[in-house]
Amino acid sequence: GSSRIEEACDIYARAANMFKMAKNWSAAGNAFCQAAQLHLQLQSKHDAATNFVDAGNAFKKADPQEAINCLIRAIEIYTDMGRFTIAAKHHISIAEIYETELVDIEKVNAGERGERQFSRLSFPRSSANKCLLKVATYAAQLEQYQKAVEIYEQV
Repeated sequence: GSSRIEEACDIYARAANMFKMAKNWSAAGNAFCQAAQLHLQLQSKHDAATNFVDAGNAFKKADPQEAINCLIRAIEIYTDMGRFTIAAKHHISIAEIYETELVDIEKVNAGERGERQFSRLSFPRSSANKCLLKVATYAAQLEQYQKAVEIYEQV
């Protein structure tokens, strides 16, 4: 029944936190993912998204690509719930992972563009401008000068 699933969610979350204390980041991320999946079974979208974000944060230290996958799952849930501001925040996190861990400027631009889509809906203007300027910088590094100029003029 659902009470057993709720109990399993709690156990996975406790296990994940124990793994974090032991600095076993992959195991922590996996445990948070399991908790998130169980929350989805319970139709608890907010808790599922929160657990996917926690998994992403754990995986950042061990497996950046898996961190991105978890954050994308959280973004999908938050978007479905109409929580665009928090979805945009996690798009920024993805862009930062590409920038610092995977050093993939093309993907940084993709992550920032995802954030820009949300920023039109409900993101503070100063934060949106900051992200747009970052996109323009990367566009210039990729020799996409026209795109960079357009973004600078827009800001």
